[in-house]
Amino acid sequence: MSETTAILVGASSMLSKEIAKQLSAAGMKLVLLTQAPETLTDLVESLPASTQIIPFDISDDKQLINQLNELWQQLGSVQLVLVNTGLNSYSSDLPWQLEQEIIEVNVTGFAAVCNTCFRLFRKQGYGQLAAINSIAGLRGGPSVAFHASKAFAINYLEGLSMHAQRLKLPIDITDIQLGLLDKAAMQQSSLWLSPVEEVARQTVRALLLRKRRVIVTKRWRTVAWLTKLLPEYIYNTRHWKQKKRK
Repeated sequence: MSETTAILVGASSMLSKEIAKQLSAAGMKLVLLTQAPETLTDLVESLPASTQIIPFDISDDKQLINQLNELWQQLGSVQLVLVNTGLNSYSSDLPWQLEQEIIEVNVTGFAAVCNTCFRLFRKQGYGQLAAINSIAGLRGGPSVAFHASKAFAINYLEGLSMHAQRLKLPIDITDIQLGLLDKAAMQQSSLWLSPVEEVARQTVRALLLRKRRVIVTKRWRTVAWLTKLLPEYIYNTRHWKQKKRK
């Protein structure tokens, strides 16, 4: 594993930082792409494996494509790319500007990164492309653009996996579908809101096992299963209410 190079796209979140710690501990050389490089300085200094930070703007698809191509040439080869760039927000008024921002990051930016990295892996002849996704993509929801964008991501990754199989190339596609952690936090649910270290541990394990699709954490698998089974007239009556503080 000491020769393995991994690129983390969207490395400034708490989950990305914990994943970086665990991948570095496993001996991976890391390249962290982020819009906020100043937030990663302390992290990089604490990591045991070689790590570099590169400023990166997911909303500028043309620039990010050029940047990824140039970075790949500098690195020589890359074994793993993990994309964690999801944007989520909610307003009952559904303002278009907010919806547009989510679509630009979660759909256009996401697809540009995945498409570029897949083509680079194809030229290289092997690799693993993974993404932090969400079971929110299984059905529509009140955060309309977010749920729809995650459905896009699920299907985009599946399409890339099918394409790799048609090409008979050893390019693994890993879809990490997180539980509804935002809603669990709103509910202040200790049952469903797992520590970030555990979320990262299960994510890293799926990456190292090169799994095609995994729901993290494991307890959300039942929720995902029920979500897909519920008829729409029942699914649409569900409400999440914030618990009153005592």
